[in-house]
Amino acid sequence: MKKYYILTLLILTFITSFSQRRNNSNLLSFDENLYSSINYRLVGPFRGGRAGTVSGVIGNRNLYYMGTAGGGVWKTEDAGNSWQCISDGYFGGSIGAIAVSESDPNIIYVGEGEQTLRGNVSSGMGMWRSNDAGETWNFIGLPKSEHVSRIRIHPENPDVVYVGVIGNLWKPNEERGLYKSIDGGKTWNKILYVSDKAGIGDIILDPNNSRIIYAATWQMKRNGYRMDSGGPDSKVFRSFDGGDTWEDISEFNGLPSFPWGIVGVAISPVNSKRIWMMIEADDGGLYRSDDGGTNWKKINSNRALRQRAWYYTRVYADTQNEDKVYVLNVSYGVSTDGGSTFTLKNAPHGDHHDLWIDPYDNTRMAVADDGGAQVSNDSGNNWTTYFNQPTAQFYRVSTDNSFPYRIYGAQQDNSTIRIKHRTSSSSIGERDWEPTAGGESAHLAPDPLNNEIVFGGTYKGYMMMRDHSTDQNRSVNVWPDNPAGSGAEVMKYRFNWNFPIIFSPHNPKRLYAGSNFLHVSTNSGQSWETISGDLTRNIPETILSSGGPITQDNTGAEFYANIFAIAESDLEEGVIWTGSDDGLIHVTKDGGKSWENVTPPSNMSPKLNMINCIDPSPFKKGKAYVAATSYKFGDYTPYLYKTEDYGKTWELITSGITENYYTRAIRSDKKRDGLLYAGTEWGMFISFDDGKSWNKFQLNLPVTSIRDIAVKENDLIVATHGRSFWMIDDLTPLHQLNDNSKSDKFILFKPDLSYRLAQSGGWRKPNTLLVGENHPNGVIINYFIKDYNEDDFVKIEILDKDGSLIRSFTNNKSKLMSSQSKPVLSNTNDIDYALSSSDIKSISPKSGGNKLIWDMRYPGFISFDGMIFYSSPNTGPKVVPGKYDVRMTYNDNEITKEFNIVKDPRVNNTPEDYEKQLDFLLKVRDEVTKANQTIIDIRNIKNDLDYLSEKVSDKPQIINLIKSFNEDLTKVENNIHMTKNQSRQDPLNYGIRINNRIAFLLADSQRGDYPPTKQSLEFFEDVKKELNAEISSFKRILNTYTAEINNMIEDNSVKFISF
Repeated sequence: MKKYYILTLLILTFITSFSQRRNNSNLLSFDENLYSSINYRLVGPFRGGRAGTVSGVIGNRNLYYMGTAGGGVWKTEDAGNSWQCISDGYFGGSIGAIAVSESDPNIIYVGEGEQTLRGNVSSGMGMWRSNDAGETWNFIGLPKSEHVSRIRIHPENPDVVYVGVIGNLWKPNEERGLYKSIDGGKTWNKILYVSDKAGIGDIILDPNNSRIIYAATWQMKRNGYRMDSGGPDSKVFRSFDGGDTWEDISEFNGLPSFPWGIVGVAISPVNSKRIWMMIEADDGGLYRSDDGGTNWKKINSNRALRQRAWYYTRVYADTQNEDKVYVLNVSYGVSTDGGSTFTLKNAPHGDHHDLWIDPYDNTRMAVADDGGAQVSNDSGNNWTTYFNQPTAQFYRVSTDNSFPYRIYGAQQDNSTIRIKHRTSSSSIGERDWEPTAGGESAHLAPDPLNNEIVFGGTYKGYMMMRDHSTDQNRSVNVWPDNPAGSGAEVMKYRFNWNFPIIFSPHNPKRLYAGSNFLHVSTNSGQSWETISGDLTRNIPETILSSGGPITQDNTGAEFYANIFAIAESDLEEGVIWTGSDDGLIHVTKDGGKSWENVTPPSNMSPKLNMINCIDPSPFKKGKAYVAATSYKFGDYTPYLYKTEDYGKTWELITSGITENYYTRAIRSDKKRDGLLYAGTEWGMFISFDDGKSWNKFQLNLPVTSIRDIAVKENDLIVATHGRSFWMIDDLTPLHQLNDNSKSDKFILFKPDLSYRLAQSGGWRKPNTLLVGENHPNGVIINYFIKDYNEDDFVKIEILDKDGSLIRSFTNNKSKLMSSQSKPVLSNTNDIDYALSSSDIKSISPKSGGNKLIWDMRYPGFISFDGMIFYSSPNTGPKVVPGKYDVRMTYNDNEITKEFNIVKDPRVNNTPEDYEKQLDFLLKVRDEVTKANQTIIDIRNIKNDLDYLSEKVSDKPQIINLIKSFNEDLTKVENNIHMTKNQSRQDPLNYGIRINNRIAFLLADSQRGDYPPTKQSLEFFEDVKKELNAEISSFKRILNTYTAEINNMIEDNSVKFISF
């Protein structure tokens, strides 16, 4: 028996080992360099997301910093008019606290992990320090702090710093407490700790004696279904020796009885004896001490300052008036009588979290709120905007079928929006997006038959339909009972804060919505049918009221035991998958008549694993991918699953994903089977082998939480929770990679389908600190060079299908010019404010991925030095829609790929219309070239005449003849071109001449995709006659004077002109 057991074990070991080797041999991945020409672009919107911390800089009225809930650290150097992220490349995501040294403002400390601990909260990974005002950063420890509430720096020694750590929100942990460093963060000591249930909610140093410190501990906990603020370990402590020893002052005279929740503390810099505490308690409110903290008195219990205490509870002393104090909440309160009465005010957004007041000018302030950060220079009467911060936090992403298609999402702490993925201008700005249906937590479902109709959810199960054509909203709630203030247990149907709604891919009138049941409407929400039983665990303790022992908080964010994901197979009508926030997966194969629980086994998926995303395969029936997370129970493990048999069996597919990068989204590519994209709390990942292995797919995407992904028309759209929408415009290089690519010395990828649009480049380059980046205006040409050397010759040519050359690009123009084939180069004198994007003048290849944008245009006209044209950019005509070839030469090797340009589907042009326009524009362009070439010839002759004048200065007869020659040439020159125009608006003074008039016709006739007008054709014939008359005059003058001058100087053996 023992021998049999050993033999069986050996066989099993061999089989397992062989299986692993076989699986490893099936792994497929590619070096990122092969596709590094791909990049994400920021679409927007530029509408600020939540910020929990802000700081100005003493002595610099234009300089401020903010820390966002999901987008890293930002800096403004123009007093809030524009912001730039300064943590990219080092860290990102959720920021809890920022502090700038008063004694050396180049030194900044940042703690990751926000202190605004609502349901969508993200954690951090420790502390950072900059010694150069944010140019560079160094990690300085506390990697398990996760959430940092406050940082305080010693006013005279920037190496002495205090950090309040809340710690892990989801489970007890010993990392909580107050930490101190005396060496700039090289080492840390925990100097105050109450328990593994209470972190530090606030700390303050006495502005007049930094050895005196007040610290408030905060007992709180979150999980998937509740938030609890308050308990016996919420207290306030005081130290007189820089934190070496502490005194519990929580039961000092006048303070409220326990339990307490969160506490905010402030000390007046004018009078350190005056201290305020905002305390969450049954008898809570604003308390004040006027004797340095020994005795206290409750001076204000205004609910407007106390509501939803755990989310606010911050108090700030004015820096120059001891009677002035601020308390932050939905509005912020301002008191000028020490806190007895308050006036409520609002910054541009509301829901205020942090306030900085200049110690030497109390009219100068900065606030952090649910819309980012804003600056005031008049005590808060006026604030800068938050519509300049691309830090929106999106939950989900969907798209419609319009052209160009729009991206839909719900922005936390704001409205839903729909935003164009590309526009006809140079950028994507505020004019290109608008609010749509639903609220801040919505899934959005545009009607497939009419994209002006949009369905959107919001918290507590509310749902709206918005008709954008009439600007009307309609309530289409599944069950219109408002449960505000109660737990989910009172609801007939329980809805998650972010409950799903989708249209069927098979029936465009079939709209699904998920509570704890699945509902369907076929009449736009007029009525709903329930087509399932309860598809959740429905554990009673998970659906009770949330908030803790002091303040209940039932916004719907903690409503639990609900459907959280819905997906219907694209391949099989009626095959519908659901996933619940409490860990169950169900599938129906008959449109909801019967359901099967297909949840992965407990050894693979935790009991309350939140099923965040389900993506049925677009290639194989019965196959689906699932992204889940259990982070709200302290488990940061990534969970991605795959089934190929309708959920009967599951495979965990997370190999290669960082062990604490918990996962929220997984999507299959639509063109390449096995190509998958995954979104994690810390960025993007990619798999080429159906999930067997993963690699980072971050490219240029900043570090931020990825909440959802959409694949649309070879584009990848990413819903970030802190950096707005980002997208990749062209995934096709990923589709074309194969095993041979790994050894290829160079690769030219077949370009994706390209649309010929009337997209303008604008008058100047867009300010990318204020607007989103538009789709490239042209054909995206991706290519790869394995090991590029400076001596390598690279040429890229665009050819018509008849083989004629349209455009040439190269890294070595001289070599290209010496080649046998005649190149067609980009014009190097293009005006940078052209109607379209500037021509690419050359290419600068590098090792790895490269990208060239061809603007679909022929070269412009010949230009000359000093040429000033009015409203007439040097922009060649666009090619007509059709098939073209791109040919890449790398040293002695060539690759050719075909690609297709198609017309804008919104226009009704015929192929003949495009041909007529192109034929006309090429003729007009050539006429401008003819005019400009004449100017070039005239100026060359004038140079020769100047040279000749020096040689025959003693011959007055020849000098007089040269003078007459010059004068006659100048007349022709000025008739063709206004030589007095030397700056852009000079033509308003001196007028324009023939060449500029023709050039304007060229520009004017290609504003859109239209054939030339009758009058354009007539004007062109007239102006050509004018030009031809001047050219004839030029030739006559040239022939006359050339012969005469050459005869006169023949005796001197000086040959003048060989024109």
